[in-house]
Amino acid sequence: MFAEAASAAQAVGGADVMNSPIPWLAWTGIHMSPWKLIGIVGTLMFGGRWLVQFVASKRAGKPVIPRVFWYMSIVGSLMTLSYFTLSAKQDAVGVLGNLFPAFTASYSLYLDIRHRGWRRDRNSH
Repeated sequence: MFAEAASAAQAVGGADVMNSPIPWLAWTGIHMSPWKLIGIVGTLMFGGRWLVQFVASKRAGKPVIPRVFWYMSIVGSLMTLSYFTLSAKQDAVGVLGNLFPAFTASYSLYLDIRHRGWRRDRNSH
């Protein structure tokens, strides 16, 4: 299933630019494709959400989950999910590891907005 999507993307894109090294990074000695960059940024965003949660909890003096935590979860999950499905990686473990967090974070964001509204009070965690 994923192989067909990647083949179709390659046929449309021609020379598979997304899996080729980024030319402007060559001088650094770093050989990274756009898909690899998307995967790394997604992983950093998904992991960085815990730093955001830590800072918010430390400021509040109690455990809290700020709304940006859910946004970072969704964006990070979707970026790494796209890396594992659309790049040459095609890893089912990576797909499953990012599909469920994207769904649960989306639902948690929905509940947070429904419970607190769009413009919630910053102190009402």
